Amino acid sequence: MNLSTIPSRIAALRGVMQQRGIAACIVPTADPHLSEYLPGHWTTREWLSGFTGSAGTLVVTADFAGVWTDSRYFSQAERQLAGSGVELVKLVVPHTAEHVTWLCAHVSKGDKVTCAADMLSLASERSLRKQLAEHGAELVEDDLPGAIWNDRPSLPHAPVFEHPLEYAIHGRAEKLADVREAMKHVGASHHIVSALDEIAWVLNLRGSDVEYNPVFLSHLLIDARDATLFVEASKLDPKLQKAIAAAGIRIASYDEVGDALAKLPPGAKLLLAPAQISAATARSIPAHVKLIEAPGPITAAKARKTDREMDHVREAMRRDGVALVRGARWLEQSLRDGTHLTELDVDEKLRELRSRQPGFVSESFSTIAGYQANAALPHYSATPESHSELEPRGMLLIDSGAQYLGGTTDITRMWCLGETTPEQRRDVTLVLKGVIALSRAKFPRGTSGQQLDALARAPIWAAGIDYGHGTGHGVGYCLNVHEGPQSIRPPRSGQHLEAMDAGMITSIEPGIYKPGRHGVRLENLAATLPAGDGEFGEFLRFETLTLCPIDTRLLDLSLLDANEVAWLDHYHATVRERLAPLLDDAADRTWLDARCAPLGVAKAA
Repeated sequence: MNLSTIPSRIAALRGVMQQRGIAACIVPTADPHLSEYLPGHWTTREWLSGFTGSAGTLVVTADFAGVWTDSRYFSQAERQLAGSGVELVKLVVPHTAEHVTWLCAHVSKGDKVTCAADMLSLASERSLRKQLAEHGAELVEDDLPGAIWNDRPSLPHAPVFEHPLEYAIHGRAEKLADVREAMKHVGASHHIVSALDEIAWVLNLRGSDVEYNPVFLSHLLIDARDATLFVEASKLDPKLQKAIAAAGIRIASYDEVGDALAKLPPGAKLLLAPAQISAATARSIPAHVKLIEAPGPITAAKARKTDREMDHVREAMRRDGVALVRGARWLEQSLRDGTHLTELDVDEKLRELRSRQPGFVSESFSTIAGYQANAALPHYSATPESHSELEPRGMLLIDSGAQYLGGTTDITRMWCLGETTPEQRRDVTLVLKGVIALSRAKFPRGTSGQQLDALARAPIWAAGIDYGHGTGHGVGYCLNVHEGPQSIRPPRSGQHLEAMDAGMITSIEPGIYKPGRHGVRLENLAATLPAGDGEFGEFLRFETLTLCPIDTRLLDLSLLDANEVAWLDHYHATVRERLAPLLDDAADRTWLDARCAPLGVAKAA
């Protein structure tokens, strides 16, 4: 069968389903490591549906095919699914059931539902199996899409490299010793780790098996004395293999993790996080092994950057800010000169400027450069086939970031390209008010991001507006640009409220999106720091890390109060102080001075 179109692929899948007596097939966005961004080998949902967003679940039955995704991707999914026979099902919309709820309402007693076990977490597998059983249906773990995907990409084979100790701060043997101490506290003799960023962090290794994320395909099994890294040995050069062995780490083939788990001895007590291990990996664990189900210690340690790591992050922010200043000045000058520019040119220029900075590794995600109405798509992506030309009017949203040896950056700025409307300036100002309100927050230790979320939304809510994505996500240290355990988003029923803690780096990025007109988002990264203690306990605060001017030409100053103007003036003074010494071009420094000019005098007048 020719599988060159989405309808033909869905038809082929249905053919296999019919042969095997399957009523429904679930295709998540996941891999055996439950990653957010996937190697090509596991982009099954994209291959079957044509939808390229980074979040979504495809469900196929005999007479229905639909992709469930959230508001970040509604417009993109509508466009990509049009004419394919695959429907868009909008998540977090009143009266719309999530895919499992929908399935349970549509299965019959005796029906079989399938999902690939390597694309399903142990926690999700248990929940799905239970919910289906309550309706008389059965979960069958089988990779049906793999049966028809004949030209499926092979597993990536990029080299693994050392994260220098200058940046890693603590050696891998020291980090493993800390993990073993934490294992003792919960009574674990073994710990299985499948999250790629956790393995990279604890072993001071980096790779490029996943685009934009400096990680490599692997599993890690830690016991009281030794550890086994399941990775293709050819990815590590002899010198690195020797260094790993010196830390008591054995190397085994990537696909041997199941065999190793199956050989765990009677009496073994295995620590694992059910949401961070795939059902395929977990099913190798013998019944005689006691499971200790809890978040692994690496998650918490990785999220809490040390003072020395934070110093490197601040320097990475300076280097990133230099690239951004040069890029913004280039953009303005090019438009003044009448140079023909597109959104793609902006992406290319920022990549070039960042690559010149010391310690640059790669971009941290695909740059979003959205002009005018394109910015109303939160995860817009310009392509050679579909992009906009820039004109000397309106606004340009740029959401971009980079991986440096000393940290990971993620920033969104709005740039004024010419004449703007009062509505545009009002919306930019409302979003800035949200950024300022959260950035200035002081809160008790133990406060969760879900509790803080409303601070950023309040100025936007006051105007009768809201946005459909979270306000902030954790950020890694030369690792994934999205990391847990913390996040800043509205609370959901049954959701664990993870406390913010000192050393965490989190984005602050409220927005306003008006399809067909414009979109606004401003984003800084912020470190959580101690803010003193007293009669009512310890308090925390945020330090803004990102260093790049906010375009005041896009602001309606009448909407800012004196405290907000003072915050912006202080921020711009900090940006100027920290970036100017690194700018060797007088024109760059002049541009920076103009963009960081204080507003206090103008506001008072």
